[in-house]
Amino acid sequence: MPKYSMIVEYIGTNYSGSQVQPDAVTIQSELNKAICTLDKSIKKTIFSGRTDAGVHSKGQVVHFETCEPIVASRFLNSINGILPNDISVSKIEEVDERFHAQLSAKYRRYQYKIVNRNQRSVWDGHSLLVREPLDLKRMNESLSYLIGEHDFSSFKSMKGTNPAKDCIVYKAECTKEGDIIIFEIVANRFLYNMVRTIVGTLLMIEHEKLKPEAMKEILEAKDRTKAGPTISPDGLTLVEVGYEEFPAMTLN
Repeated sequence: MPKYSMIVEYIGTNYSGSQVQPDAVTIQSELNKAICTLDKSIKKTIFSGRTDAGVHSKGQVVHFETCEPIVASRFLNSINGILPNDISVSKIEEVDERFHAQLSAKYRRYQYKIVNRNQRSVWDGHSLLVREPLDLKRMNESLSYLIGEHDFSSFKSMKGTNPAKDCIVYKAECTKEGDIIIFEIVANRFLYNMVRTIVGTLLMIEHEKLKPEAMKEILEAKDRTKAGPTISPDGLTLVEVGYEEFPAMTLN
């Protein structure tokens, strides 16, 4: 059967996450509905991974199989005409039969947007407003302790049912332009609520004026109660899913 992948963009505010759930409107349920309108032979879609309620995407990868070949450009135009305005498909292409959106992925890249100023603006978009001045150098020193392969139990939601706890973080860094701080993290996988809890912990270290080494102590504690709060999902975006080895492979 022909197999295709597509890159799906969405604003997650109005959805109960990406994954199909009973009695809930999700990204996958809307995507499945649109696809079925175009081709009823397509039985299911496979996402590269789940995103939580309220989380956005510029690069979610999804694959599906069809009984007959499709014209990708025509399918792309048609599906974007059906999908809600806060979901779109930016690319569709045929892939090898061995490709799997989730299992073939080598890394995921997320960004979290923080606006660091005294007052909000209507132009801030999906971001977190932090009024207290943040120290970029200190923040990056804190994040440096996350690089490498670790047990990330301290940053995993206690509501999560998946027993996995180890991840390899290839990059964790903050950059600043004007009063906008972008936190970017790249890892082979992420635990439930992991990115949002890392951001909450980073802000906790800054607010309480803890030493950056506190991040290392929290990581090594393997205890969720030691970390900061799980921050709002609205500033978080899945930017990219990579299917080649991440280029910056130097780990501490």
